Amino acid sequence: MTIKFLIIRFSSIGDIVLTTPVVRCLKKQLPEAEIHFVTKEKFACILEANPYISKIHTLTEKLSELINELEKEQFDYIIDLHQNIRSNQIKNRLQIPAFSFKKLNFQKWLVVNFKINKLPDVHIVDRYLDTLSVFDIHHDNQGLDFFIPEARRYDFHLLSEKFREGYIAFVIAGTYGTKKLPLDKVAEICAMTDKPILLLGGSKEQEEGDKLRSQVPERIINLCGKTSLGESADIIKHARLVLTNDTGLMHIAAAFRKKILSFWGNTIPEFGMVPYLPHPDSKIMEVKNLKCRPCSKLGYEKCPKKHFRCMRELRTDEVISWIEKNY
Repeated sequence: MTIKFLIIRFSSIGDIVLTTPVVRCLKKQLPEAEIHFVTKEKFACILEANPYISKIHTLTEKLSELINELEKEQFDYIIDLHQNIRSNQIKNRLQIPAFSFKKLNFQKWLVVNFKINKLPDVHIVDRYLDTLSVFDIHHDNQGLDFFIPEARRYDFHLLSEKFREGYIAFVIAGTYGTKKLPLDKVAEICAMTDKPILLLGGSKEQEEGDKLRSQVPERIINLCGKTSLGESADIIKHARLVLTNDTGLMHIAAAFRKKILSFWGNTIPEFGMVPYLPHPDSKIMEVKNLKCRPCSKLGYEKCPKKHFRCMRELRTDEVISWIEKNY
């Protein structure tokens, strides 16, 4: 007998990628499950090639229209991995058994405002998976999933032979300014290594990427704002190394078990969102024991203290040593 599940996670790229073990474990360990996923329209592409999902429902403008669509499906259970006003509205309307992810907002507030750390030493993926415990679903330790449709892959023939032989993918994007390695630090790293580098980011990083490329045009290609998510993911999949801020592409890199060097500014690994089961040679770079860190569970456009020590004191010589060892 088919059991219909609705999994809810509206955003973001990284958070949706972090839910993929829930989808996989549920389907593989409960084969009779039919899994539907609801997310925002712009994030549906993250899941469109996922073989464990039967149908994707998208939120466009009106939540009421989405709820009307969901009511027709006659789900058996809801797995709420977002736990916000919209997901609560869906649960209230559908009136079926629901199992919800605990966001630990109070514990995060404590560590941000008073530096009192009551957060569990548990990755968010494992906390997502805990919502399935009533179904006797266990962790398979297979990491994250990211599936790239053939039509969305990157055309590597666009690169010169030097880049096709190997490159570093450097993700310079960040949702907030305080989660981004400063441009001058990125430039220093690019100048200190002799390895080819592909820069990845959105359109707002395009100008920064052009500045970086101008310093060593023979070794840097700026792809910021020029690739789709699938193309960016494909570039990461084939990279020798991935250097990245705390972004969605960092989690996609973890899905491909890449060697990841991640830079952490105002947020902290203790929030439970570090790369999940990446290559064992991966490394987290952070400045520990700063009294002002973390200053937010999300981030700011500029450092509230104006010194930005959490990023500025990261040592570029350690970055180069890691590159030389792992490339």
